Amino acid sequence: MTQTDQDRVMIFDTTLRDGEQSPGATMTHGEKLEIAGLLDDMGVDIIEAGFPIASEGDFAAVTEIAKSAKNATICGLSRANFKDIDRCWQAVKHAKSPRIHTFIGTSPLHRAIPNLTQDEMAERIHDCVTHARNLCDNVQWSSMDATRTEWDFLKRTVDIAIKAGATTINIPDTVGYTEPAESADLIKRLIAEVENADTVIFSTHCHNDLGMATANSLAAVNGGARQIECTINGLGERAGNTALEEVVMALRVRHDIMPFDTRIDTTKIMNISRRVATVSGFPVQFNKAIVGKNAFAHESGIHQDGMLKNRETFEVMRPEDVGLSGTSLPLGKHSGRAALRDKLEKLGFEMGDNELKDIFVRFKALADRKKEVFDEDLIALIRDEETNTAHDRLQLKSLRVICGTDGPQEAQLTMTIDGTEHQVTATGDGPVDATFNAVKELFPHTARLQLYQVHAVTEGTDAQATVSVRMEEAGKIVTGQSADTDTVVASARAYINALNRLLVRREKGKPDEDIKTVTYKDAG
Repeated sequence: MTQTDQDRVMIFDTTLRDGEQSPGATMTHGEKLEIAGLLDDMGVDIIEAGFPIASEGDFAAVTEIAKSAKNATICGLSRANFKDIDRCWQAVKHAKSPRIHTFIGTSPLHRAIPNLTQDEMAERIHDCVTHARNLCDNVQWSSMDATRTEWDFLKRTVDIAIKAGATTINIPDTVGYTEPAESADLIKRLIAEVENADTVIFSTHCHNDLGMATANSLAAVNGGARQIECTINGLGERAGNTALEEVVMALRVRHDIMPFDTRIDTTKIMNISRRVATVSGFPVQFNKAIVGKNAFAHESGIHQDGMLKNRETFEVMRPEDVGLSGTSLPLGKHSGRAALRDKLEKLGFEMGDNELKDIFVRFKALADRKKEVFDEDLIALIRDEETNTAHDRLQLKSLRVICGTDGPQEAQLTMTIDGTEHQVTATGDGPVDATFNAVKELFPHTARLQLYQVHAVTEGTDAQATVSVRMEEAGKIVTGQSADTDTVVASARAYINALNRLLVRREKGKPDEDIKTVTYKDAG
């Protein structure tokens, strides 16, 4: 294509018609009006609001959308019969810019359903398009299953539809059968060989059965199509349709080889994507292009380091372009020190190299147990690090618990006390009670447990649990806290942390007492 071909590609959104045909994706009347409003506001050229003959609800929705649309052309779908076309016109006629879209299956498989010969079908196409054009100046005709229709017959039907008054000719890949080179060639040949082809807009409607819908749509544009039919999130029959967000962003990013413009406000893409996912009940897969949760997320340490230095190293578009606030660098087991330092700084923690090294070791250990490490997890790690230093007299070495319906529960504990390892096995009423009993056997004390509290830092079964412990001895109150994906381990560390603080309080309260004379019980 040359610069003189830099005309606009029309975006025809059929989320409310083809998208809603996805099993289970039915939307309420109010939801349809809401989505139509969002599409109109985003700059969609044509909104296919529904199939008016299908039901009273669909007719009412198309009618209301036609009345409320501010900018977009409002289109209704109809089969190739006068009754459908009349009902469609009754619904869309209220729009500032109405369109009737009528279709018929032209491939041998689809001709066999109504048992029509080629001549009979040709006559029906002529009559229906003529009837629609007598009602509305804007008529679209579709050759359903065009990519599996014999070339001579497809060419003939397109010629008939144009002469009957169609203003847009849609060439659907109804079952996702074609591939990009074929898609482009088909449009090129029709434009080149059909009389008066230059007087209409050629459209492409591609399904994603073989995963090539977006590629086929873009190829058709390079072949001469100037309308792309698509849906938000690629919603639609079977494997879905060409996704609006994909073709729009592809046209923007690859403007060097596809110099065509749309009037879509791309900053509104993410908002409508999430809303359609909610009302349709079809969540967006995490790795979906453009709108998936991971589309602008980088976990690999190499990728994160590159992104921190220059975002263009691993992103071909800006997340802000589709309405996101920025790139996400989720922390996981593949993340490196650069991403960890960057995240900690954003959370307000300035750390030296040695501190970062210590936290990084603990972060990696946590990441091996969790799919993703969240901000709250890091904060819990840092607080745990601050309250469990290498200088503590009591330190947890290892813990193994046996629990279940058959009691008593048992804890096998190894703890370092003043640099010496001690072991013990204790029982209790539950794994936490057994663990606390084991600690008390190795380090006898008179402190009373006042509070034991557990809460999940993040969601999911792999969430870190933060355990808080409050203890009192002779009027001295101390607290301990720890976080771990294992609640019992977090409990043990919080309990030991509180005891370490108690030792500090003892030392401060009685400076002349040598607290190292405390005796320990080793049951190992």
